[in-house]
Amino acid sequence: MAVTFFDINSESGLKYFDEYLLTRSYITGYITGYQASKDDITVQVTLSKPPPSEFINASRWYNHIEALLRISGFSGEGCGVTIEGSAPVIEEAIATPPASAAEDDDDDDDDVDLFGEETEEEKKAAEERAAAVKASGKKKESGKSSVLLDVKPLDDETDMQKLEEAVRSIQMEGLLWGACMFVFLVLK
Repeated sequence: MAVTFFDINSESGLKYFDEYLLTRSYITGYITGYQASKDDITVQVTLSKPPPSEFINASRWYNHIEALLRISGFSGEGCGVTIEGSAPVIEEAIATPPASAAEDDDDDDDDVDLFGEETEEEKKAAEERAAAVKASGKKKESGKSSVLLDVKPLDDETDMQKLEEAVRSIQMEGLLWGACMFVFLVLK
């Protein structure tokens, strides 16, 4: 389903575009599965400048598409968008994001490993730590945890002192009971 925008750089064209984006994140959002598509790039390139902030939805959309262009995150196919009353759009401008932004992002990608794959150095360091723990023969100590136990009585006649004694009678290795506090609640 093709969408047509008329004179998108004019005040009335931007107003229609802003109203169109009121219920959508992308130009053809319902069709392409809520992801950006080539239609979004086509409209973004056609705009002569970012929409004014008074057009909230169009401004939000424009900033989002700009960010996606910087990280080259477009994968969706478009359904066809027509823009009438604007300057013709060059096909090369639609197909490729700005080259300078893509080159800058390549350097940053090397520093972050999103999938958690271990390098050879990390594997060797983990093996050395494991060997050191085995050699020391010490039992591995676990970290300490703090647990807040909230106990509520069934009715107002429950003896809270006896209930506290029953809870504190639970004994486990490493369990250390801390302070107790009674909070009276009024229920209607």
